[in-house]
Amino acid sequence: MAAAQTNAGRHQARAVATLWRWLSAWRPAPLWRLARLAGPLVQAASPRERRVTRINLAQAYPALGEADRRRLARDSLTHSSATMLELGFAWMGDPQRVAASILEVHGRELLDEARAEGRGVIVLAPHFGNWEILNFWLSGHFPFTAMYEPPKLAALDPVTRQGRERQGARLVPTNPRGVAALLKALKRCEAVGILPDQEPDWGSGVFAPFFGRPAYTATLLPKLVARTEARVVTGIARRLPGRGFALHFLAADARVYDADEASSAAGVNASVEAAIALDPAQYQWEYKRYRKVPEREAGRADWKRFRLY
Repeated sequence: MAAAQTNAGRHQARAVATLWRWLSAWRPAPLWRLARLAGPLVQAASPRERRVTRINLAQAYPALGEADRRRLARDSLTHSSATMLELGFAWMGDPQRVAASILEVHGRELLDEARAEGRGVIVLAPHFGNWEILNFWLSGHFPFTAMYEPPKLAALDPVTRQGRERQGARLVPTNPRGVAALLKALKRCEAVGILPDQEPDWGSGVFAPFFGRPAYTATLLPKLVARTEARVVTGIARRLPGRGFALHFLAADARVYDADEASSAAGVNASVEAAIALDPAQYQWEYKRYRKVPEREAGRADWKRFRLY
């Protein structure tokens, strides 16, 4: 049985990689048109993603009318489809064509100023727009290190790793050895990337507000800041539908520099919210950001009734 599952996984990974290689020759405009065509089909076949997206949007934008929230949910899932279709372009496309698709860069001075001051830069990169395009640009312009967790389909690991490293990025594991590598990179005044909107394991985070609801948030950032005095910025690659991408680097909320972990985590979430505000439809709302609840941490027997999903 295990061998059969392994073989099935290899066949699935091969099919996905073949699709990405084929799409790598496409430009952003036709990829966006394909995403708009495929979006309704993907959404029809993804009830779990539709449900979670709608729940998260109701939490984030309670004042928004039901019809507007459903429209926003559809747009968000279309953007998520576009991101998946664009992976071949970001990872395997001709580097000059990928670079040419980045039409605007806003806030680069935040990175340059930090390095001129002899400080490293921590880039908070939420799941917004196409974060692989952000990785492509960062690793092509700065010494860049990012944490990396292999995909669920193990056979896709070489494709993913090669795609993310091809501009010079250094990938490190999501464990203490990886954290040590981030610290060394920051002390060399380099840039490192952190995903600020993934829910960590119990014991590696604190609850902090995210769109008005407690979300379990990683506490890695204040540890890195305290030991390196690095500057923190939020970085996103915003899709310009049918055209290309605009990169935005935003100064992080001042609380991210607080030694108190709860305050720092609140600053991280506020920084993500500020990035999302640029275009809420481009955020990946289908992620279960609120799976963990404070009631469970407090040991309440009825904690399950406080969950959103």
